[in-house]
Amino acid sequence: MFNGLIREIAQVVSYQNNILRLKAHHKPNLGDSIAVNGACLSVTKIYHNGFEVELSHESRLHIAVQNLKENVHIEPALRFGDRIDGHLMQGHIDFIGTLEKIHQDENGVDFFISLPKDAMKFVASKGSIGIDGVSLTVNEVFENQIRLTIIPITFKETLFKGYKVGRKINIETDLLARYIHAQLKDTKEISWKEIDKISYLY
Repeated sequence: MFNGLIREIAQVVSYQNNILRLKAHHKPNLGDSIAVNGACLSVTKIYHNGFEVELSHESRLHIAVQNLKENVHIEPALRFGDRIDGHLMQGHIDFIGTLEKIHQDENGVDFFISLPKDAMKFVASKGSIGIDGVSLTVNEVFENQIRLTIIPITFKETLFKGYKVGRKINIETDLLARYIHAQLKDTKEISWKEIDKISYLY
């Protein structure tokens, strides 16, 4: 599990034959889980100044692999007892979005991101979402697009400051929204008792 707070911006040394080598200050152990631009990957080799992770075919199908160059966000998996400042994330990329518009709004920066139609049922105004591994709040929901406001410290400490319109973005929708949808998708009518039962599971 992760909480969507970026530990470090790592430098991409190479990406070939499905192996991503990163230069980073973080010192993982072999087999550790690391979220790279939000995608949970396992450490397969360790160097004095970084580490490698391997991308399975499934991972490559569902993430924006074109962004595995120059620099990437990394976050190690949470340890028992760690403080959660963002929201719980699994590192499972659900969809790939597209950055459609960037708008300066006083001290914040608005990102307008289009999502596939199937993703929209998992997002809600003021709900949580993972954007390239960063926990953010959805400020507004449109027919096939969301608006996020990025505060100055997040803009400064992430790669967001270098994003351009048209960039593909890894999207992880809210864990709770996905499970509730799975519980309810085949239900035509539901009682308040059943709603309470589902809510107790979380």
